[in-house]
Amino acid sequence: MLAASASALADGEARFADGAVVFQANCAVCHRANGAGTPGLAPPVTEYPSRFVTTPEGRRQLALTVLFGMYGDIVVNERHYNFKMPEFTRLDDATLAAAINFVVFDLGHAPADAAPLTAAELAAERPRALDGAAVREHRAEVVAKLAP
Repeated sequence: MLAASASALADGEARFADGAVVFQANCAVCHRANGAGTPGLAPPVTEYPSRFVTTPEGRRQLALTVLFGMYGDIVVNERHYNFKMPEFTRLDDATLAAAINFVVFDLGHAPADAAPLTAAELAAERPRALDGAAVREHRAEVVAKLAP
């Protein structure tokens, strides 16, 4: 089993194992296998994604981020990250949904009543073709509306 999926859950089994494979191949190089991020390069993905999944705009943010990437300064846990996350439009919607769900549920431990993202949600955002700066601006709006 991949290190990412092995560390994701206490029992060593990822709920979204297919997403763990995608995450390891495409995301772990920057966000690390456990999602803790890389100081000065890429933020941790163990907190905000599991909060984003609970609101419609947060769900959109998750889809937009993996589809179109993001660049510019963001703050996560009082640390600044000014990076350029690549876009992943080359991956199909089901693959991207699996990776997001691994991050949200296995690494981030989203609330039990949160619904997994679907390929249809990714497909609905794909035609927008935003740039990474617009994705970052949307993220700022979503973060501002999150409950403390």
